[in-house]
Amino acid sequence: MAERPSWEEYFLQLARVVATRSTCTRRQVGAVLVRDKRILATGYNGVPAGLAHCTEVGCLREELGIPSGQRQEICRGLHGEQNALLQCALHGIPTAGSILYCTHEPCVTCAKMLVGCGVQRVVFLESYPDPLGREILQEAGVVSIRHQPDEAGESRRQSEEP
Repeated sequence: MAERPSWEEYFLQLARVVATRSTCTRRQVGAVLVRDKRILATGYNGVPAGLAHCTEVGCLREELGIPSGQRQEICRGLHGEQNALLQCALHGIPTAGSILYCTHEPCVTCAKMLVGCGVQRVVFLESYPDPLGREILQEAGVVSIRHQPDEAGESRRQSEEP
């Protein structure tokens, strides 16, 4: 019988599955917002409901050759973290004291939103080229950890809690 995953690995596995719904042509991101080991909401990157998906109309940032992590304001889509927070807002779910499990490290815009919504901890799988996002989380006292399993599959942290 296979060993059960840790809670951290379990929620990160769910974030990977959520990312499969992404309609972004550049990067598939999944986010799971959790409090007390209960899922509050999930989100993936894509356009707001009712708009044509980037997979259908293309990506302006790609067409203009804009590098990852830059000029996010001209993107049609919302990030996975933003969509998870929006789901909570739409359904009246408080986010204070929650943990975000995400496939990617938050950008500066998402970091500001997470801080403003009272998220206390972020666990992510892949880095994102936006050092200001990291700085915002650190300044606000939000613990941000890159999950890296060792050879045995156990969780190993790249960043320690402040």
